[in-house]
Amino acid sequence: MKKKFAAVFGLFTIFAVIAAGCGNAKETTVSGKGAKQESITSVGSTALQPLVQEAATQYMNDHSGATINVQGGGSGTGLSKVAEGAVQIGNSDVFAEEKDGIDASKITDHKVAVVGFAPVANQDIGVDNLTKQQLIGIFTGKIKNWKEVGGKDLKIVVINRAEGSGTRAVFEKQALDGATAVKAQEQDSSGTVQKIVNETPGAISYLAFSYMNNKVKALKVDGVEPTEENVKTNKWKIWAYEHMYTKGKAKGLTKKFIDYMLSDEVQKNLVPKLGYMPISEMQVERDASGNVTTK
Repeated sequence: MKKKFAAVFGLFTIFAVIAAGCGNAKETTVSGKGAKQESITSVGSTALQPLVQEAATQYMNDHSGATINVQGGGSGTGLSKVAEGAVQIGNSDVFAEEKDGIDASKITDHKVAVVGFAPVANQDIGVDNLTKQQLIGIFTGKIKNWKEVGGKDLKIVVINRAEGSGTRAVFEKQALDGATAVKAQEQDSSGTVQKIVNETPGAISYLAFSYMNNKVKALKVDGVEPTEENVKTNKWKIWAYEHMYTKGKAKGLTKKFIDYMLSDEVQKNLVPKLGYMPISEMQVERDASGNVTTK
């Protein structure tokens, strides 16, 4: 009896070891062992960051051995880092030609989406529409209280993005007719701006559509609502392409990831889900000089 038990126990132990070995083999496959290990870094625009981050996560889940590091820092950082060769992808809300100190001829543009931007304010200001001149007056410091534009007797608190921000560059060029916003509190990321505007009475700033929610009030300008439909026709004029720049021609994992960003899986699913628009849906196009033409 003891011998039979020992024999059965021995067989059980062998099966257990084999099963454990199979389990380990499966885990190894999932972790990507044996797959070609490739790693790239994508840096820059915080307006584009949510889309790139989500797409990178999906891509890595489907491709063992691929590592895609996504960081913010602003469009200026993205353009300078990719031009230096410090990163593989530089994300930007603006054309490289619009940035001082960047040789656009040495980097390659890949437009991956369109995003609208809008002035946003604390929910309790008593205003939901501004004329363009009022908007310029607020951001240049000439209008200091919300009662001057029909709102509450409440001091206006301007929250700005930092120098080098593509969001700031787009907003100043297209919403403020090129005027420079008054020196004010400056923030490095759109997420921080959203939080501060939500928590600060009288606050106003600007955000990409991808960061807008019911925590902040998106303001109309001259009666026009900041909607995707209005962006597509240029009725709402504060918008930009989202660019992913590479130094020279994209290759390896960089090319594979950019191709993935332009695939139907991202363009038809992630892009609209996260508050962006596919370039294919635009009824107009804009060049680096700001000229807009009908497609």
